[in-house]
Amino acid sequence: MARARIPLPILVLIAVLFSAATIQAQAVPTSPQYPTAASPSLSQMQQDALGWLQGLLRIDTTNPPGNELVAAKYIGAILTKEGIPSEIFESTPGRGFIVARLSASAVPDPSRALLLMAHLDVVGVDKSKWRVDPFGAVITDGYLYGRGAIDDKGMLAANLAVFVQLKRSGARLNRDVIFLAEGDEEAYGATGMLFAVDKHWDKIAAGFAINEGGGVFLKDGKPQYIGVQVSEKVPANVDVIAEGTSGHASMPRKDNPVVHLSAAIEKIGSYEAPVQFNSVTRAYFQALAPLQDEETAKWMRSLDTSDRGEHAARVISNQNLAWNAMLHDTATPTTLRAGIRANVIPSEARATINVRLLPGNQLAPLLAKLQQLVNDPAITFEPQLPLSETAPSASLTSDFYNTISSVAAKTYPGAPIVPLMSTYFTDSTPLRLRNVQAYGLAPFALSDDDLSRFHADNERIPLDSFHKGIEFLFAIVNDFSVDK
Repeated sequence: MARARIPLPILVLIAVLFSAATIQAQAVPTSPQYPTAASPSLSQMQQDALGWLQGLLRIDTTNPPGNELVAAKYIGAILTKEGIPSEIFESTPGRGFIVARLSASAVPDPSRALLLMAHLDVVGVDKSKWRVDPFGAVITDGYLYGRGAIDDKGMLAANLAVFVQLKRSGARLNRDVIFLAEGDEEAYGATGMLFAVDKHWDKIAAGFAINEGGGVFLKDGKPQYIGVQVSEKVPANVDVIAEGTSGHASMPRKDNPVVHLSAAIEKIGSYEAPVQFNSVTRAYFQALAPLQDEETAKWMRSLDTSDRGEHAARVISNQNLAWNAMLHDTATPTTLRAGIRANVIPSEARATINVRLLPGNQLAPLLAKLQQLVNDPAITFEPQLPLSETAPSASLTSDFYNTISSVAAKTYPGAPIVPLMSTYFTDSTPLRLRNVQAYGLAPFALSDDDLSRFHADNERIPLDSFHKGIEFLFAIVNDFSVDK
């Protein structure tokens, strides 16, 4: 069929109009893009992170001795391959931290910078109790097993993946993003975070930080709530010492220190300190009550009442170990040391109690109460120094907390954001003491069974949760740090 011919002036006009429309479409600003479940970049980020996590799990950084710089150098090689400069600082032989930075401008603004942090060291293992090699990074039945899979190399690998993805994507940052992997967290950080803060603050100074300490809590396989750690209890180790007279075991003595220590430890282990609330625990139980069954919710709402609060605290404490620890100062016997051989009465016996104080409480009043409770002149209490400081809580109204809340609501619809006080210590404390708004949020959805395994046998992380957690963490960092 013959086609009608279009005059040349009209063709030119059409071309001009089409070109102008194309330019206008390209000029329309778009919302920032980050990897989604269907994107190749997310899949690559998750794949890389899993490989890096396996590599980290195979490096034994049991503390003591730590040996964290082997893992730091492993990370440094990854960053170098990605074109990201990094620095390693050694605090003592074989120990220290690695830090890297993606800069938003030529002049750093520490008050706006975001710190992605996790620790390199892990606690020890009893290999005979594990179903797989705890340093083998074995994948089986949808889980990755290994010491540190949850605490804290899983978060470390996720932070690394997010940091690298920001570099790969060429994101236009509105603030510096700093990557930090430090050591000695499992022994209170003298050669790790405290060293970094005291000696190299200029390398890590930030206004905001995300760290371990909270998480996505599952119930019946579904996200129940997202807990964001904004505060934590204060740890202290105290030696309980019994003095007596040494002698032959064939002639029992009334002042046998083993007997005196045993009686003291039984009383200390049975002691329950008074119930105390703070603003964070009040908000936590208020937010958690609607998620519970009717009976539990009733007692949670009664916790802070004058007439039923004491009974409510007993009910709640008996239901959940973490809830119990949130409501009281605690003193937990953990080690016993006495004797040199079976037929000798020793002159001394020692135990260690691990104390966790509610923020703002002092150690001395608790020890005075325990001394009164034990009521034995043969027993003395000796705190192990140095003692940790109480840090202020992170803000519940900061821009970063609001970003976490917004992204969490989109990622896990229907699961509320709940501020929490962790019953354990993290490396956020020295940051909060320097006015950093540090939040604890391990981004992985974990069940009670998964959580019960860290610091225990057969630590593992579900692969699905690990992959989803990387997507969640990247969305938080992207929304907070990348220009819209």
